[in-house]
Amino acid sequence: MSNASRNPLFPFRTDRTLAVACAALALVAGQAAAQSTATAVDAATTAAPAAGAAEFTPRTGQAGKDVIWVPTPQELVDQMLNMAELKPGEMLIDLGSGDGRTVISAARRGFRAHGIEYNPDMVALSRRNAEKAGVADRATFAQADIFASDFGKASVITLFLLPHLNVKLRPTLLEMKPGTRILSNSFDMAEWQPDETWQGGESCGGWCRAYKWVVPARVEGAWQLGSGTLELQQTFQMLAGTLTRDGKASPITDAKLTGSAITFTVDGRRYSGQVNEGAMSGQIEGGSSWSATPRRTR
Repeated sequence: MSNASRNPLFPFRTDRTLAVACAALALVAGQAAAQSTATAVDAATTAAPAAGAAEFTPRTGQAGKDVIWVPTPQELVDQMLNMAELKPGEMLIDLGSGDGRTVISAARRGFRAHGIEYNPDMVALSRRNAEKAGVADRATFAQADIFASDFGKASVITLFLLPHLNVKLRPTLLEMKPGTRILSNSFDMAEWQPDETWQGGESCGGWCRAYKWVVPARVEGAWQLGSGTLELQQTFQMLAGTLTRDGKASPITDAKLTGSAITFTVDGRRYSGQVNEGAMSGQIEGGSSWSATPRRTR
């Protein structure tokens, strides 16, 4: 994984305190103590080890490199995959893949999926589980540090980490291809507000909230839109700015990026379009088209 440089379009806060991480860890630990391994790990994640190998059984609350392990409820796994909207040919990568349930669940739906997990015993268990489920050709696992791994080929990233780890990953996630979907169990990305949130009911148990973000294209700056100048300020997927024509600057409102899709309203007219290879184009509500190119500075 390459270290993403800081970019004013995507402000990166590093002032998350140790207290936040400790509090989150304590919450997870409390949840872990309240759960039994027998109820946390379903039949799809209890495959027997190979003959002659020492049996490994994961324990809810066991220590890991960056977090303790608490399994994601299968109901939430399924919901996160629904929200991911995987398409044929796309790939999911799970960061901190644990016993492999998210990767295996995606593979059962016919998609390629890959898990990155630091604990070698969990990796071995995941591979056995994939074999048992009959999806080992589509569900693969690597024993590695997520902060030293390249996951740029993913169309979907899933994770269940602590808040400060999400924030640490955020610059790299924002460097991914626009349209990449990020799904997190329970913990957000600080100032980067989610595009979608889902909360499970009582049947889902604890740790059953899903957050979804779509990596936005980068559009901050000045654009030539017809005879006017479109000035855009960008904070993650949210936009502000003005469209100046004939010396009159009109503010844009209700402006947002969803991946490479851009929408905004100016002077009561709704613009929608796509950002593609340094240009934007689309339709204005009512039928006419529009296009914009980066404005050259002299």
